[in-house]
Amino acid sequence: MANKGIEKAEKEAKVSVISYARAWGESPVPPALLATLIAAQHARPPQFLPLLFPPVLLFSTYLNINDYKIDAAGTSAAWSALYLLLARRRKHPLMQKWGTRGIIRGATMGLCVANLLGGGFVYAIGKRSNDPSGKDGAGIV
Repeated sequence: MANKGIEKAEKEAKVSVISYARAWGESPVPPALLATLIAAQHARPPQFLPLLFPPVLLFSTYLNINDYKIDAAGTSAAWSALYLLLARRRKHPLMQKWGTRGIIRGATMGLCVANLLGGGFVYAIGKRSNDPSGKDGAGIV
């Protein structure tokens, strides 16, 4: 009897984690927020390589608003992973990690991880309506 309750709670937890990842990957807000944080960090003084990321992430938001949710999720996940790799290469002393810039950098990297997981999940399970497999339906199946 207790096992049924535990199994039901585990199943609901799995469904909720999947639904949260799916909602995160389909939302246009996370790539726009990530673009804002990246631009804020690298605009002064201008660092040109990191400033290549915000236009692509804003384009991903544009795709998402125009109902290309799967493509937008894949684009957002890929470019978030690239920025995460770029940002992990920079090393900072311990005292700089807990300042304002360090906290914003940590939030940016955390948002990159969330975009990578959510967008990658949506892209992996996504189904387009013009897919030749014959199944109907647009978006996530």
